[in-house]
This record gives sequence, structure tokens and C-alpha cells, in this order.
Amino acid sequence: MKSIGIVRKIDKLGRIVLPVELRKTLGITENDDIEIAVDGRSIVLRKHEDVCIFCGSDQEVTDFHGKNICAACLSELRQKAKK
Repeated sequence: MKSIGIVRKIDKLGRIVLPVELRKTLGITENDDIEIAVDGRSIVLRKHEDVCIFCGSDQEVTDFHGKNICAACLSELRQKAKK
């Protein structure tokens, strides 16, 4: 992981501000969902993208019983269910 040398304080409510340059570079806009993960002793923030739980595709993703699935995987599941 690469450090870019930006340091921010956490406010009383636990919030931080992501610099505008960073948001622009990563395509993060107001009201975007951000994923928060832990990797060892690091906190990882990344823009949330809907991807298929089976193949990882971000094309034609839809919600199926609370899970994201792409059209291709959904079609394949339907074919296997017919057998």
C-alpha cells in the first residue's frame, strides 16, 4: 500500500475529511458509498462498487435475494436449475 503523505485529524464524532484531490482522483462524489475494511493494522477505504458475488463482474449487476449477481451468472444458474 502506498502512502501519499496526507494526514488528517479525526473529529469528536470519529469523522475524517478526504481531500478533494483524492476524491477526484478516485472518482468519489458526494453520497457515494465507501467500504471500510481492516488489513492487519491498516484501515482501508474504497469506493463501493456493485459486483457479482460469483465472478466479480460489474456489468449488468442486479440484486437477487439480497446478493449482487450479474446477468451472465444468473442465466447460468437458471440453466443449471432446469437440469
